[in-house]
Amino acid sequence: MNSFVENVLCCNKRDDSSDSGDELCDKDAKDLSYIGEAVHKVLGKSYNRLHHSQWNVTSGQIIGAVDDSPRDVWESSADPPQGNDDWLPEKMGALISRTQAFCDVMSLGPPDGLFLEAFKESLQLLYDRSKTTGDEIVVRFMFGNIAGVPVNCDRVIKALTKDIPEDSNLRIWVGAWRRGFSWNHAKLIAVDGVFLHTGGHNLWDRHYLRNNPVHDLSIELRGRVTRDGHRFANEQWSFVQAKQSTLIGSVVDKIPDGMPLAKRTRVTVSEWPKGAATFPPQFAKQLIAKSSHQSLIVDKSKDVKLISIGRQGSMTFVSRPSDAAIIAMIESSKTIIRMVLQDIGPVTIPGTKRALPGLTWPTAVLSALGGAIYDRGVDVEIVLSNPGCIPGSLKGTEACYGNGWSCVDVASEIVKTIRKNHHKVNDARLRALVKDNLRICFVRHNKSDSYEDGMSIGLHAKHFIIDDICCYIGSQNLYTCDLAEWGLVVDDKETVQNIKKTYFDRIWKNSYIQLDCDVDAVMDGLGVDRNGEFKLFNVTNHNDVIHGGGDEFYDIDESQVKVIKETYESAMNSREVSPEARDDECERKTPSPSRVCKSTDEIGGEAAASRENEPQDQDESDDDGNRNQLSLDCCGLLTDHIWAFGAKRCPYEIGLGYKMQR
Repeated sequence: MNSFVENVLCCNKRDDSSDSGDELCDKDAKDLSYIGEAVHKVLGKSYNRLHHSQWNVTSGQIIGAVDDSPRDVWESSADPPQGNDDWLPEKMGALISRTQAFCDVMSLGPPDGLFLEAFKESLQLLYDRSKTTGDEIVVRFMFGNIAGVPVNCDRVIKALTKDIPEDSNLRIWVGAWRRGFSWNHAKLIAVDGVFLHTGGHNLWDRHYLRNNPVHDLSIELRGRVTRDGHRFANEQWSFVQAKQSTLIGSVVDKIPDGMPLAKRTRVTVSEWPKGAATFPPQFAKQLIAKSSHQSLIVDKSKDVKLISIGRQGSMTFVSRPSDAAIIAMIESSKTIIRMVLQDIGPVTIPGTKRALPGLTWPTAVLSALGGAIYDRGVDVEIVLSNPGCIPGSLKGTEACYGNGWSCVDVASEIVKTIRKNHHKVNDARLRALVKDNLRICFVRHNKSDSYEDGMSIGLHAKHFIIDDICCYIGSQNLYTCDLAEWGLVVDDKETVQNIKKTYFDRIWKNSYIQLDCDVDAVMDGLGVDRNGEFKLFNVTNHNDVIHGGGDEFYDIDESQVKVIKETYESAMNSREVSPEARDDECERKTPSPSRVCKSTDEIGGEAAASRENEPQDQDESDDDGNRNQLSLDCCGLLTDHIWAFGAKRCPYEIGLGYKMQR
């Protein structure tokens, strides 16, 4: 490569010196709890240059109860009735339809089913408003360009705008990006800097609205916190524009959709109507100044303290502010930690107590939990997804919640960190800590872990409460992964206790049974190595991308099939699973080969979303090599590949179709 092209490719590398050396004190960081102050301190000291772009101390009013779906099932033995949760896409669509000036929608993948219909109806209302007032309305959709399965933004935008005339000032952009094994995983709707919806919900009909729905959690707010969501989106749109504006990006933009292009970075963008600017405007306060909604946030008397925390994955080379914030929350605990999570461990090789090759447990999180238990006598209560939940009559190759670990496995990994960090602790003390302080269970309805047809109940929430005075709701899982995430720390005792009462307490009452986390089994499991041994991916190699099958809104990069096949063959040939590694003692539910279990958060539902206008800018630098940890959220089809290799055949040879989840 000549030096001119190298200089062009490198010109957009992002400065990652997030710490200027001076500790920043947010002017709104007053009257924070000791937990909120711990978060503020670590962010202000180590990530001060990312203030307002990836974190901020702010406020807002929480609207109603948290959005927990499926609704009203915890005390019931019956499955939720048809239409039980149609309120969810209706609520999201209604929020978008309020837009007077500027709207951001961010999710892993494009909407399908009732979500798509609700969004189309809301955009029609925005057209009518813009046509009547003459005011420009900007709507930006940002999705994740999952490796090997790029979003076809042209198809998405065509589906969203079908039957909408082009003679108003409504302007819509659909974008998607990937850098290495990072892409967008944040889920938010932000309207006019005033209305906000965020949490764990994706936009997939069959995951949430059909039979055997997966549990998830989001929250609706009103207030200036919404501006933080817009600013977080700004960062990704700036990245997309910078990458596509390079020499290579401008060339790639002319390449037909779906053409193989093995590069480390891929950005995609489409605009509507044709003739609109290639890229949307950046959110700024002056763009929403005329919106009548601004009057709704003048009175802050009902606001609660909030801290927005995010991370942009390998878009920045080192800084992950929300990771540090979450650890600070756990380490500041004094009495009790309550968690509702999909998983903590990485995806397993089915039938074993081993992570897929190259995957490891989240050491920092486990150590923080272990330290809380040992050093301060903190109680830890965790609700996890049952392994092998496949919602909506999907195939195991299309969706699966639960990475395959038992509650005993998770508990043993936490206790291991106590033994590692406190060499003199004896087994009697460890046993007492497990018995008295650590409680882990699978999610249940009225003590039942399955739906009426026998399918296990799944969980996709990312929620935890510290000392009943501070909590997190957002998109970030606690297992190791390097995606772009965003969420909120709610730092108000009364509000948090209300969330606990209406959400956590109901889950815990109907889910917890002591047998899930047997003390003897936990202690017996301390000698088990559950990490993957083989370094599956070296993300400094820009050809290491994952191939998956797509729906109407996704393209497929066939150039990656051979790479993935050879990588997995190398991985499996390099190791043999020992008999000791097999799961012969824990009573966990392992899906049969007919229920291939993929991670469920990184790709679409029934009619997952679009990806046309395909591959855009490619960055050949190796600067994100420090983030070479691939996790389930990064690759939902890993387990499917392992099942196929267990049958001694490559998944591409047996013709399986893949959709990445999570």
